[in-house]
Amino acid sequence: MAEPDVRKGMPPVKLPRAEFEKRYRRRFVDPVFQPLQHELDAIVAAAWDAYSDSRKAPRTRKAGAGFADPEYEISVDWLAAREVILEAQRRHDDAAAPPRILVINGSARSEHTCPGEMSKTWRLVKLAEPMLAGMGFAVDILDLSRLTSEYGRQIHPCKSCVSTAMPLCHWPCSCYPNYALSQTDDWMNEIYPLWVAAHGILIVTPVNWYHAPTPLKAMMDRLVCADGGNPDPTSTHGKHADQAKALELKGWPYPRHLAGRHFGLVVHGDSAGAEMLRRSLSDWLTDMSLISAGRTSEADGYIGYMEPYATSHQALDEDRAFQDEVRNAARALGNAVKLARAGKFENPGKGLVDPNPK
Repeated sequence: MAEPDVRKGMPPVKLPRAEFEKRYRRRFVDPVFQPLQHELDAIVAAAWDAYSDSRKAPRTRKAGAGFADPEYEISVDWLAAREVILEAQRRHDDAAAPPRILVINGSARSEHTCPGEMSKTWRLVKLAEPMLAGMGFAVDILDLSRLTSEYGRQIHPCKSCVSTAMPLCHWPCSCYPNYALSQTDDWMNEIYPLWVAAHGILIVTPVNWYHAPTPLKAMMDRLVCADGGNPDPTSTHGKHADQAKALELKGWPYPRHLAGRHFGLVVHGDSAGAEMLRRSLSDWLTDMSLISAGRTSEADGYIGYMEPYATSHQALDEDRAFQDEVRNAARALGNAVKLARAGKFENPGKGLVDPNPK
């Protein structure tokens, strides 16, 4: 077995006090803060103390029983996120509870910010929702456009821990919050349990410049921990690259934390990329061991193909065929979940060992 080899050599990023303070004060440029300079001086000093000491997780407690190292001081934020996920898994596994479908609006566009108009994607979500509710599902809607329009909503970028070693990528993600770097209020701790509780996931998204919209891609990147992620941060004592590499080299099981859930897709564009994005999303979800609800559940097409953006909502009004494709995608997903819950629809690959789990 190879010895863990941790490579270093990137330029330093630690800021001097003056640069840190300049950046920190930029958030208080509104004149309303002018009378509060004395208070701001104290806040800046406290923030510098946290930053200079690199206090990522200032609130911790001993991990306790059930962890590889019960004595490890673990972040209470991570423990809280874990407990919500465990509760979501209990809801998912409760045969007496109504099955749940998570419908995701992948568009960044919203009438509540610069575009000034609702997205067509939102309209498609609202076509799918009553189909699923009418089939008896509890429907959760995740509107990713809130990242662009709602105060305090953010998904921080994935730090690519998995590329150092899979066990360094914790489930749920332990990279955030990082109080020292002011990387807080991460939405993913609310999004993870939505995925875990769901029996089916329907992603409705536009094509943005040939690819997935930024909010959707941010969520996708941060779901990497659901696909092989380490549920025990004490096994790597936090973010110790050498320990994670050693664990991976011993043989990592790649736990699939979302395996067995069914999915459907609706991808729409105006000129190019719809099929490519639909196939990419399908590959991503399948690789995470989710199960396609079938070809009818995976729709892609164009609304107002090569027509002006200004009339695209009218084009959707007139495109009854695509509206029906959306409804059919929802119905197909709902049917797959119902069959699976009744024990009549099993994953054809169940029990097979993946020779290339990465």
